[in-house]
Amino acid sequence: MELPDGYSARAPRVSDLEAIAHVLAADGQTTIDAGFLAQQWSHSEFDLSRDAVVVLDGDQRIVAYAQVNAWEPAIVESWGTVHPAHRGRGLGSALLDELEARAARLLASAVSGRFRHAIDANDGAAAAMLGSRGLRPVRHFWHMEIDPTGVVAPAGSDGIVIRGVDAPSELATVHRVLVEAFAEDWGYHPLALERWVEEHAGGPNHDPSLWGLAFDGAEPVAALTATLTEGRGWVDELGVRPSWRGRGIAAALLRRSFATFSDRGVRRVILNVDAENPTGATRLYERVGMRIATRWDLWERVRGDGAA
Repeated sequence: MELPDGYSARAPRVSDLEAIAHVLAADGQTTIDAGFLAQQWSHSEFDLSRDAVVVLDGDQRIVAYAQVNAWEPAIVESWGTVHPAHRGRGLGSALLDELEARAARLLASAVSGRFRHAIDANDGAAAAMLGSRGLRPVRHFWHMEIDPTGVVAPAGSDGIVIRGVDAPSELATVHRVLVEAFAEDWGYHPLALERWVEEHAGGPNHDPSLWGLAFDGAEPVAALTATLTEGRGWVDELGVRPSWRGRGIAAALLRRSFATFSDRGVRRVILNVDAENPTGATRLYERVGMRIATRWDLWERVRGDGAA
């Protein structure tokens, strides 16, 4: 990795979490913290020595971080950040060089491949750099948040019963509901049950008491998964099977989740949403009181459009 004089790079260590989180905070990231990173690093497909890098200054302080994810077939996604005090020195460009090289290795055996990079939607310099390398914006996402204080868990209505998840016996039910619910979503690649369970149950913040299931009689029709990291609640997945949409089930699951977090003293709950979600998810989240915290864009280059 070619860096400006005075800088060096190495693989991150678990003990670097807080230092990396400090860089993220300095960059204005309000939704990504040490807990979020720990969850990312816990994925079975993530190799800290292969898939992430930190940059250090002459005093051996971490001033930049970047990572690649190869969790979907023939797709590598990446993101990174540079401490504001160290921008304008070529670190961002050097990190992107490294991410592209790692992505090329990960996609080497794929017949076709897609390299994606996420950036803050307001970062014009990053957008210009990606555009100069043949990437184009393909999707816009939001992190939305709410203070759940005072939210009351709703009672079931219209024949719908909402309750918690009996883990591990109902993990397969949650998985089945979510696979059907997300089948038409942009970029969705369902995981096999075994791997999905491994990713969820094997993570450091796995707590199925935060999850919810909705039933129409004996039929499971919607599910929500969530985690608690560093005092922040995350709604990870929320899906309603198509035949049961438009009946307020997703909103009820969300309010139940908010109430559960509130009971635990959590004052901030966050979720990630595709701004172009065709099911109207963003409007739903606004109706239950959530607001946009950060906006980020996903850029992409498909093999054949330039360097892979």
